Amino acid sequence: MKSKHLKLDQIDREILKELRLNCRRSYRELAKAISISPAALIERMKQLEKEEYILGYTANINFLKLGYEFMGVVQISISHGALLDVQEKISKLPGVAAVYDITGAYDSEALVMCKSRAELSALIKKILKIPNVEKTNTNMVLNVMKDIYQFEGV
Repeated sequence: MKSKHLKLDQIDREILKELRLNCRRSYRELAKAISISPAALIERMKQLEKEEYILGYTANINFLKLGYEFMGVVQISISHGALLDVQEKISKLPGVAAVYDITGAYDSEALVMCKSRAELSALIKKILKIPNVEKTNTNMVLNVMKDIYQFEGV
């Protein structure tokens, strides 16, 4: 049974903001930056994790440096009633970074990252072979001006 939703206060928001800036700091350093005790910080972080405001701790990776030269946004039209099944299948394909349920002319959108044009072509063809995928439209990413990890919505 889910607990009652935590109402975020200014300290919780400061914790989230500071974690976004650098989640590698010790509890003591983080608590000092927010002006609370390490014990209070740890309790608040446990609650933020429990309530799923914090989903994990990770590094922001430069995928371009790792050779992922071909990034694309693939819009996908899916037969009525098959949306979740198709999205799950797409999400498991290598090269698919994210899958979104969207509004508009298409039903779903996938962010894909590939190391070559041939790899991208093969991935799009795999998506098209999934039963109930009607059509796709692919937009290539030319430059990333701001990435999701840079979002400051806290």
